[in-house]
Amino acid sequence: MNNAARGHSSATLYEAAKLPCACDPGMKPAWRGAKVAGPAFTVRGVGGDNLALHHAVLKAPAGSVLVVDMQGAEHGHWGEILAAAAQHRGIAGLVIDGGVRDSDEMAQMDFPVFSRSVTVVGTAKDYAGDFSSPVRVGGLTVRSGDLVVGDSDGVVVLPKDAVESVLDKADERVADEQRFLIEISTGKTTLEIYSL
Repeated sequence: MNNAARGHSSATLYEAAKLPCACDPGMKPAWRGAKVAGPAFTVRGVGGDNLALHHAVLKAPAGSVLVVDMQGAEHGHWGEILAAAAQHRGIAGLVIDGGVRDSDEMAQMDFPVFSRSVTVVGTAKDYAGDFSSPVRVGGLTVRSGDLVVGDSDGVVVLPKDAVESVLDKADERVADEQRFLIEISTGKTTLEIYSL
């Protein structure tokens, strides 16, 4: 996890944000242990066609997370070759509302991918993509520049103009939780801690 999210987890950011910022639970890491954090670079493609992703790898700035609307299509839109090309260009990871393949190879490369499905089904290469519009991924509307954070608990997307305040609240939340853990170790109950 890079510094874009100050190391905070998706769960901590969700709780700190008090916003509807969580992708639906169908968006999962394509391999165990995948983690990503960075500004979104949005891609609207057509399900079953991955030409937009080939273009996106060339257009996205280093450090960004490709956030791709493929309408949930169960095709292997992305795999080892695109992951290698993206990694070479410094792209931080991929969140795709659609399918991917080569999950074991991407795990070995340590290229983080979050997807709707993992499938071997191939794709066409006809539609070059739209890189200038908001996209719908995991039930959320995502705009380029929004902060995307994914880990084993899920994916959250923070609106660009809320990022700094949410990160500050997340810092406070983590400090509180560290204090709670110390109190638990000295015998205090969660009922006492939370005044339940």
